[in-house]
Amino acid sequence: MEFAVEHRVERDLTVVKISGEIDVFTSPRLREMLLDIIETGGLHLVVDLGDVTFLDSTGLGVLVGIYHRLRARDGSMSFMGVNDRVRRVFHVTQLTKIFVLHRSLDDAVAAHEAARQAADTAGPGSRPAT
Repeated sequence: MEFAVEHRVERDLTVVKISGEIDVFTSPRLREMLLDIIETGGLHLVVDLGDVTFLDSTGLGVLVGIYHRLRARDGSMSFMGVNDRVRRVFHVTQLTKIFVLHRSLDDAVAAHEAARQAADTAGPGSRPAT
């Protein structure tokens, strides 16, 4: 499967679909594409990893870096469609402590809306949790 990144805006979230392998060779392209999405206003990302066949430490580093960049801008990043192989990588590296893995886009949207409502209730300066 060829590496590809597509994105669309859906219900106040930018859904980023990644296909293929995320490794030392494709990670620079992934980073560049995600930075472009952020620079054009995508501050709340749901990354669909359902078609990712491999994820190495370089790819994880890109995802962690993007996550921190988004958090610095009061943005958020969560994941959906994570297959068992990739889910194991997240668990082994303990990244499930910072990344939220949703089963579906509906679950990701519901979590985002709940976090936004909680932030609105908490007042100015609070951040969404997703």
